[in-house]
Amino acid sequence: MNLESILIPTRVAIPGTMVSVVFSECIRANIPGIPFCDAEGRITGRITLKNILKTSCLPEYMVELANVLGNQLSCMEDVEAKAKQLMHNPVDPYVQGPHVSLASESLPVKALALMEQNDTSYSFVVDADRYRGVITIQGLARMLASFDDTHVDL
Repeated sequence: MNLESILIPTRVAIPGTMVSVVFSECIRANIPGIPFCDAEGRITGRITLKNILKTSCLPEYMVELANVLGNQLSCMEDVEAKAKQLMHNPVDPYVQGPHVSLASESLPVKALALMEQNDTSYSFVVDADRYRGVITIQGLARMLASFDDTHVDL
């Protein structure tokens, strides 16, 4: 029982990758982020949808006043134009520090413990310094549920 069965292969971002490419890959794979690699292919950080959106679309005062915001906000009138502009920006300014990674032969309980320790819902899988893909908490849950022959598909 290793992580191979729940591994989601993804692309990686490199310097100059456009935001639209990261959005497309995360949406395709249904994951929150992908690795950012240097010219030699080493993971040096991560790019997440949450960080891009928070940094580029969400002023800090809106976070602080989230509970009292209404449904009509005059400052958000040109969202479509801002989104188009954002998609054509490089991801480089949005790179965050390295993320949790583990080997594909790691036990699911170790993956779960590392995710909990780092307050995240996903982890990168790296074998012999080679990025393999992402595992998610949903994948771990699916793996554990497969051990129960009484579960019901909804």
